[in-house]
Amino acid sequence: MSWLDVCDAEDIDLEDVIRFDHGDRTFAVYRSADGAVFATDGLCTHEQVHLCGGLVIDNTIECPKHNGRFNYQTGAALRAPVYDALATYPARLNNGRIEIEVIKSSNSKNNNGPPL
Repeated sequence: MSWLDVCDAEDIDLEDVIRFDHGDRTFAVYRSADGAVFATDGLCTHEQVHLCGGLVIDNTIECPKHNGRFNYQTGAALRAPVYDALATYPARLNNGRIEIEVIKSSNSKNNNGPPL
């Protein structure tokens, strides 16, 4: 496995998101209300706006441009205008640091649109 060091766990508030760039890729890294960490692709699947400017509530990230929503734990698209899921990546806490593993991902561009 190839884990990347993102930041100190305290650098992300509970129920918040930060941007993490690595090479030519960008990610969104989250801390849930209970302190668990998660990672997704950083750009909304609708219009490629970075999610780090979005609102995190519970396990949901709301895109700052058109208010589409995703479950950041599973990547599932929850509300139009988004229909394509976000890719998700393993994330962990390691000695107080947040790390993500970017070789593997799940939900890579599947069409699990939001309920109508």
